[in-house]
Amino acid sequence: MKYSNASDSAHRGWARHLVPLLLAWLLAAAWGSVVQTQWNLQALAALGVDIPLAVRARTTGQDLLGFALLYAGILAAGWLPALTVGHWLGRRWPGWRTTLLALAAGVGMVAAVRAVDAAAPMPVFIDATRHGPGLLTMAAGAVLGGWLYGRLTARR
Repeated sequence: MKYSNASDSAHRGWARHLVPLLLAWLLAAAWGSVVQTQWNLQALAALGVDIPLAVRARTTGQDLLGFALLYAGILAAGWLPALTVGHWLGRRWPGWRTTLLALAAGVGMVAAVRAVDAAAPMPVFIDATRHGPGLLTMAAGAVLGGWLYGRLTARR
């Protein structure tokens, strides 16, 4: 006979959130990787460097396998506290839960990137985040990931 207790319930709740969180995190990491790659390639193109489509595609793929992993770690560091706050606020205002999680994910990403910038020896660690448009474009991926997480974990 199986007994249901609080730890079983907590385990089911955790499992219900883990896969959606991983999917959202992968989406945001991939988005950020593609944005930073294309941002850098566009900066080279603005200097007159010819970058064929095949080179753009290969470079994007290489960064998805390399840089995206590093960026995913940065993202996770920002998301852990931010999504915790987003969940807390979502309990207070359940109608706004998905929006709050999306905003928390974006704010967490920006905070994490700025923290890395403060610790890195170079002026910015990710060139695309040097100015507002690039930072906002990368943050859009984090917001989209937070929105996806909120939607996938919404109670029906």
